[in-house]
Amino acid sequence: MPPRKSKTSSVSSLPVILNIDDFKGDFSFDALFGNLVNEHLPSLREDEVDSADGHGIGGTDALPNGHTRTTSDATKVAQGLNAPLFPEVDALLSLFKDSCKELIELRKQIDGKLNSLKKEVSTEDAKHRKTLTELEKGVDGLFNSFARLDSRISSVGQTAAKVGDHLQSADAQRETASQTIELVKYLMEFNSSPGDLTKLSPLFSDDSRVAEAASIAQKLRSFAEEDISRAMPSVASGTTASRGLETAVGNLQEYCNELENRLLARFDAASQRRELSTMSECAKILSQFNRGTSAMQHYVATRPMFIDVEVMNSDANLVLGDRVSPNYVARGVSKLYKDITDTVRKEAATIMAVFPSPNDVMSILVQRVLEQRVTSLLDKLLEKPSLAHPRPMEEGGILLYLRVLAVSYEKTQELARDLRAVGCGDLDVEGLAESLFSSHKDEYPDYEKSSLSQLCQAKLEELRVESQRVCDPNGTIGRSKGASMASFPQEISVAAATEFVQWNEEAISRCTLFSSLPVTLATNVRAVFTCLLGQVIKYITDGLERARDGLTEAASLRERFVIGTSVSRRVAAAATSQAEAAAAAGETSFKAFMVAVQRSGSSVAIIHQYFANSISRLLLPVDGAHAAACEEMATAMSSAEGAACKGLQQCIETLMAEVERLLTAEQKTADYHPPDDGMIHDHRPTNACTRVVSYLSRVLEAAFTALEGLNKQAFLTELGNNLYKGLINHWMKFTFNPSGGLRLKRDITEYGEFVRSFNAPSVDEKFELLGILANVFIVAPESLSSLFEGTPSIRKDAQRFIQLRDDYKSEKLASRLSSLWSS
Repeated sequence: MPPRKSKTSSVSSLPVILNIDDFKGDFSFDALFGNLVNEHLPSLREDEVDSADGHGIGGTDALPNGHTRTTSDATKVAQGLNAPLFPEVDALLSLFKDSCKELIELRKQIDGKLNSLKKEVSTEDAKHRKTLTELEKGVDGLFNSFARLDSRISSVGQTAAKVGDHLQSADAQRETASQTIELVKYLMEFNSSPGDLTKLSPLFSDDSRVAEAASIAQKLRSFAEEDISRAMPSVASGTTASRGLETAVGNLQEYCNELENRLLARFDAASQRRELSTMSECAKILSQFNRGTSAMQHYVATRPMFIDVEVMNSDANLVLGDRVSPNYVARGVSKLYKDITDTVRKEAATIMAVFPSPNDVMSILVQRVLEQRVTSLLDKLLEKPSLAHPRPMEEGGILLYLRVLAVSYEKTQELARDLRAVGCGDLDVEGLAESLFSSHKDEYPDYEKSSLSQLCQAKLEELRVESQRVCDPNGTIGRSKGASMASFPQEISVAAATEFVQWNEEAISRCTLFSSLPVTLATNVRAVFTCLLGQVIKYITDGLERARDGLTEAASLRERFVIGTSVSRRVAAAATSQAEAAAAAGETSFKAFMVAVQRSGSSVAIIHQYFANSISRLLLPVDGAHAAACEEMATAMSSAEGAACKGLQQCIETLMAEVERLLTAEQKTADYHPPDDGMIHDHRPTNACTRVVSYLSRVLEAAFTALEGLNKQAFLTELGNNLYKGLINHWMKFTFNPSGGLRLKRDITEYGEFVRSFNAPSVDEKFELLGILANVFIVAPESLSSLFEGTPSIRKDAQRFIQLRDDYKSEKLASRLSSLWSS
């Protein structure tokens, strides 16, 4: 800002201190204030400079307000105490007053300018509004004009479209009329005379215009045939019909046949030269004749794989060879089907390039492949064997046919899928492949069951021969002492049952392969599984019956060598020897039957596991199938269980017969009635007891191994009950004194400890009661009544035992106990 002069009291005469430009732009009050007061404070600026230069020099004093002073200035300060502290204040006050006046004047000027601008803006705004109103009216008028113009244009366009449609229709009618005239002209040429094609237009003999000739001939033929068909009702009603086109129809048919043959010949020639363009041109023209069916069929029929005899013979040689086996057939069929797929793939490339409808041609080609080439192979490969006189197992049996059938079916289905991937149009190639095996699948269940029966018979014969070889290696029956043929029965083989299951599992896999519907699958699976049940159960039952025959023969030996009461010592010794031989035979038969039971149980377990793992899941989707199969299995198992139960009962009879023989032979009268009663007591069990326990322990090892679960418990419980009854009946033959009673009690303890291994509580209880009953031989007569105070249920048996006391009569125990128990 330029230096300002001092001002007077009149504002108009004052120099300008403030300018309106000072307030424009980036206004700063500090800058404005500094510019106003700087020229009135020069001494202040000099003092500040001096103060800055003298700061930090020695001899200076610091004032309380932050200023400094020197010692030399002290006197000056003292002298200036009476001078004014701020002499520029008056100038500044005058400056501030003048500035305020100028600010007020500037505000007035600005307010005046603002009022003028507001008036000008208001005037211009009114003009602008008026102009906008006029413009809106003009735009509305313009829009109305555009709407009228658009309506007019639309009307003109519609009129033009109608005119165009009429013109197009007229042109089409003209073209149709022109074509019709040409067609009528050509039709008259064909209707000139029957069989005369020499007077036809050059069009029909020009090879370069074959496509056009074929199209026109087809149109003429269609028109003539339609005209004749319309005329037929008139003839039937008796009215006169238009005649004369029959000749044209005949000539057209003859010409079309001749043209089609000519095109086919050209197509064949081009095919031999591999001229795909010519083939495509001919195929396109031939497509006008019966949609090209004759051309497509002709092309397929002339393929080398359908007409070359060497190809057909090589197919059979590749698959069959010198021998027929499933693996060999599988390899041969796989290679052959791969060759067929490759050939079809190559033909597909040609068909795609030549024919206008390649899918139709592929459908015909694939159908011909399956119906001719594959069918010819299957006819040679799958010769149905006779069910009445099947091929022997040495030559593969019925199983060979079934395995080859399964391999052929599976590979043919794979071929169908491969051909579908190559392309076969709308042909149901999987269904067609399936139909090739329909005659085999209809009779498949019968062949499967016959095969399983044949396999079973062959296995049984093999086991029979092996059993004879083991039993009679030198051609003579080697018999041990007391043994017979029943001692060497054909044993049940778990391996044989496993083999039956494996054959059945293979058959089930074929059922799954051949049966697509769940109901059909369940029916076939049930039939095949029922066949297995019949085979295994019959095999088990026969094995158990053969083992029972050993028990029966041992029983007849025992009865044959029963020792009489009045025989010589020599005869008795011989009979005893024979009885021991019969006992040995019985023990052998017992062990053999237990082995048979064990193997039967293992075989049945295999059947149950096979049913649960493989059969159930195939039957469950069909209502009632699973339940029916379970019922059949339970019925089949019951027959084997019946044979096993009968055999186990015979085993108990065999054991008890030997126990009875041992007791009779070994038990002495003195065992229970020693003459030296009251002397030193023998604490050992009797010899008869020892022999019986030793025999049963030895023989029952086979039962403990063979039986398990409830079967084992039931058998041992029944054996324990029979042993209890047998011992009671045996002891009823003796009289007892107190020493003998103690000996009997020792025997009962021995028997009780032995039967405890049966884990049969009811049997243990009976032998515990026997121990109590044995006390009747030990106590004094007057103490007998006190023995049964806690167990009144055994009084009946106690009465029988008391009668065996040697003092029963002498002590008159009958009357004494009778009066006591009745009271």
